[in-house]
Amino acid sequence: MVPHLGEEEAQAAAEAVRSGWVAQGPRVARFEQEFASLVGADHGVAVSSCTAALHLALVLLDVRPGDEVIVPSFSFIATANAVRYVGATPVFADVDLATGNVTVQTVDAVRTPRTRAVIAVHQGGVPFDVAALRDAAARWGVPLVEDAACAAGSTAYGRPVGAGATVAAWSFHPRKLLTTGEGGMLTVDDPQWAARLRRLREHGMNVSAADRHRSAQPVLESYLETAFNYRMTDIQAAVGLVQLGRLTDLVAQRRALAARYHELLADVDGLVPVRDPAHGETNYQAFWVRIDREYGTDRDEVLAELAAAGVSARRGIMAAHLEPAYADMTPPPLPVTERLTRDSLILPLHHALTESDQDHVVGVLRKLAA
Repeated sequence: MVPHLGEEEAQAAAEAVRSGWVAQGPRVARFEQEFASLVGADHGVAVSSCTAALHLALVLLDVRPGDEVIVPSFSFIATANAVRYVGATPVFADVDLATGNVTVQTVDAVRTPRTRAVIAVHQGGVPFDVAALRDAAARWGVPLVEDAACAAGSTAYGRPVGAGATVAAWSFHPRKLLTTGEGGMLTVDDPQWAARLRRLREHGMNVSAADRHRSAQPVLESYLETAFNYRMTDIQAAVGLVQLGRLTDLVAQRRALAARYHELLADVDGLVPVRDPAHGETNYQAFWVRIDREYGTDRDEVLAELAAAGVSARRGIMAAHLEPAYADMTPPPLPVTERLTRDSLILPLHHALTESDQDHVVGVLRKLAA
C-alpha cells in the first residue's frame, strides 16, 4: 500500500499550522460532518485512531468486566484488544472462507448469556452481510459494533458501509484509502450518543476546548465522568478533508486494478483472489489471494519468491488467537480463520501501481504455479 498524498494535502496542513489553531478545532468539526455524510450517518466523532474508536464504542455501550464480546480472531489485533481495554473477554468467532467476515452462524455458535456486544469487521474492505447481522443482533438484543477500519468507500446493499449502523469505527491509518497519517472516527445516528462520545474523547469535559475559546464570556467547564484524551488535531483533519475528495476516484481506480488482477489470474489453479460478495462491493483496501493445495507452492515460499523478484507482498490477515498476547485463552475451533491466516497473502494494490507492475507480480505467480 502507498498512501495517495500530494501537494494539496501539504498545503492544507500548512494552512492549519498558519491559522494558529492546530489542536481539535473547526477543521475537525468540518471533517466529522463531511465524513459522516459520505458514509450515510448523522454524526461523526473524530478520534486519534480506530483503536480508540472501538474502545469508546464499548465504553458507550457500558461493556464491563465479566461481559463477553464476540469478535473475529481474523482481524488486526486491535479489534480484540479493545475488548480487553474495558476489562471484558473477547470471544473469537470463525469467518466465512470467501469473505473473511463473521456471519450470523459463526457468531451464534459462540454466543452465550454473557454476550454483551458483537464487533463485526468489514475485513480488508469486504462488506459483511449487514442486513443479516443487524437483524440477528436485534433479535438477540445485543448491540452490533461495526469495525469499518478498512471500509471507507465500500458498499452493502447499494448503500455506503456505515449507513444504518448502530455505531461504526473507522481508521485513517496510512494503509487505508483515506488517511490522516493516524486518526479514526466513530459514526452514529443518535445525537445523544454523539454528544457523549465527544465528551469521552476529551476527558469527560462538558464544553469542548473549541467552544470555550469561541465564547465571549469566561466558561467554567465541568468534567462529568472519567474519560480519555483521544482527540484528533486540526492538521490531521485538514489532510482528511482533501482526502475525502479523492476517495471516489481512488475506489474506482483500485476496483479497475483488482478486475485486471482477476482477469490475469483467472486460469491459475489454486489461487483464489478475494471478490465482491453478493450483497455489496469492496473498495479493495487489500487484495488478498488464498493459496489452495492445487497451486503446488505454499504461502511462505510464494512470499519469499515475490520478495526476491522485488515485489512487496505480505502475509494475509493475522489471527489474534495465535499471537502470544492471547496465549492465555482457549478459543473454540477456528478452522477457516487458521486456514486463511496460513494460506493467504496480500498483493500490491495502490494508486501508483502500473499495469507493468501487475504483469510482473502475476508473472512471478504464474511461474511458481508452473
